[in-house]
Amino acid sequence: MKLLVTGGAGFIGSAFVRMAHGSGFEIVNLDKLTYAGNPENLEAVEGKAGYRFVHGDICDAALVEGLLEEARPEAIVHFAAESHVDRSILSPDAFVETNVRGTFTLLEAAKKAGTRKFCHVSTDEVYGSVEAPHEATEEDALRPNSPYSASKAGSDLLVRSYFQTYGLPAVVTRASNNYGPYQFPEKLIPLMILNAMENRPLPVYGDGQQVRDWLYVEDHCRALMAVLEKGRAGETYNIGGNRSLANLEVVRRVLESVGRPETLIQYVRDRPGHDRRYALSSAKLMNETGWAPEVSFEDGLSETIRWYRGHPGWIERVRSKEYREYYAANYSGRGLKKSETL
Repeated sequence: MKLLVTGGAGFIGSAFVRMAHGSGFEIVNLDKLTYAGNPENLEAVEGKAGYRFVHGDICDAALVEGLLEEARPEAIVHFAAESHVDRSILSPDAFVETNVRGTFTLLEAAKKAGTRKFCHVSTDEVYGSVEAPHEATEEDALRPNSPYSASKAGSDLLVRSYFQTYGLPAVVTRASNNYGPYQFPEKLIPLMILNAMENRPLPVYGDGQQVRDWLYVEDHCRALMAVLEKGRAGETYNIGGNRSLANLEVVRRVLESVGRPETLIQYVRDRPGHDRRYALSSAKLMNETGWAPEVSFEDGLSETIRWYRGHPGWIERVRSKEYREYYAANYSGRGLKKSETL
């Protein structure tokens, strides 16, 4: 099968490209290469038969339509998105443009091209904060609370509408918090790993008791492969790691694994509109496809730390001037001293 993957140079997208290419899929990867897109993530497939990279924007209708007409992929796997909540609070316009308009552009092109399957990769954040002990199911209402999650909920609904109105064979997947090698260091786990390794303060929002479900990125990619094979058009599938932990507990485990003291933890002003708890039921996906998460949080965290320790050059290159400016702007405004930022 030939796939068009959007955002395949990002963290989850590149992991999927590596896995799918290794499983015999032919891949055309369309990526704009924004700050979080990194060609180094794809060195394992670059130059190999069955892999092609296209530098471009999913909002460019002429480019997308021309690519679908030329490449004729059987399926589209749509990762491309602005994805960091803090950045969406600072600059929400980019999130509406890419996540909503970009998805619309892809859907229009897929409809015209007669694409056989459209897999839209979304997030558990569209459900908003979930009261314990409930786990969100695919039937739950969408209650997004950040510009990021609202833009993803909007794109989810667009995908649903193209199935209901035009018969486009589309599926939506909603995954919990991913982690693993190659993740951009603005996200919780890589940020804490790198700060701990460098004896810098580990900024924890509020009281640190926000609960997240953690999913190792390769487990997520295997779930997407299962959805491509067995997922039913018009359906939504939750993908959870079945491991809920408070953010503070995750930070403590990182410090313990890296061998640094808990005195490095620094509590900072909480994020506006911060959801207290995310939790997903993956029962539908497991029952219909046989998928289940395989990597424990302990093993996944250990592998992730090992990878970051072994790739100092990659770390230095991704922590560009733009990233350092964002880090200083975000965390100095929350109480982290300027001297304590990157």
